[in-house]
Amino acid sequence: MRYFILAVLIIGISFSYFFFGSAKRADKIVWGVNFSQKQAENLGLDWKETLSFLLSDLGARNFKIAVYWDLIEQKEGEYRFEDLDWQIRELGKYGAKAILVVGRKSPRWPECHEPSWVRNQISNLKSQILLEYLKEVVNRYKDSGAVWAWQVENEPFLKFGQCPWPPNEELLKEEVSLVKSLDNRRPVIVSASGEWSSWFKEARIGDMVGITMYRTAWFEDYQRQIKYPFPPVFYWLKAQLIKTFFQKDVLVIELQAEPWRESIGLREIQKNIAFAKKTGFDRFYFWGAEWWYWLKTKKGDPGIWEEARNTFRENI
Repeated sequence: MRYFILAVLIIGISFSYFFFGSAKRADKIVWGVNFSQKQAENLGLDWKETLSFLLSDLGARNFKIAVYWDLIEQKEGEYRFEDLDWQIRELGKYGAKAILVVGRKSPRWPECHEPSWVRNQISNLKSQILLEYLKEVVNRYKDSGAVWAWQVENEPFLKFGQCPWPPNEELLKEEVSLVKSLDNRRPVIVSASGEWSSWFKEARIGDMVGITMYRTAWFEDYQRQIKYPFPPVFYWLKAQLIKTFFQKDVLVIELQAEPWRESIGLREIQKNIAFAKKTGFDRFYFWGAEWWYWLKTKKGDPGIWEEARNTFRENI
């Protein structure tokens, strides 16, 4: 009930600010991209080429990299890090920095990417296997200069994807605690829906809160895409609450820049960028970079790619 009241209060305040402008724009904004090996492959792309061109041609220097358990531990106790090692080395060549998303739940459908051999294990054993996997990943990359933060699980309190529900909050806390015990130099991010969460639960557990920022979303129950009514200050006010009560920063780890069931074009993405700048946040990671490369190379449409290139020049 308290979260419902909080949400109503925030929305009410947000709309009262709607006609009085937006939050002050950050002095310097850092722009980055999400990268998923699986998504590149799903689009019929060479994933290594895609990442290389994001670095060399697009000029991206800030990444959120999805780490997939089912690609790394295909057989119990046998870890295959070759693909992720390659990604980290490639980032290092360009002096790029990454957030590594670790855990069972990582970006892209079906969200939970646990190996098939794990699925039939009993719950307690599953948890121990997951923690052992986390330990292997963190120990391997905790000394890498290309990694600046960890994200443990992906939107763990959002009911989305083919994942167990309700979420195991105690296990999430144990995961975060383990990562921090293995690497006390880097922050641990816990992520949340920008629109459907107060961000309080995530702020209690993580060192930082990572949020999504979507202007439109597909609602399966209605079989239609719906535009969110929230003004930019809605996000800024919620971030101020997190700063006030928890002394923790909020960053946007998914800024909508690819279609969700229905089309999205250059004009909509330009509007999303302009909207993001009005929220007062200073770090954004675009969602959809693999699709931009697909448009550029498979469809001969470089418009969004060039728009992103111009945006990334603001990092220089």
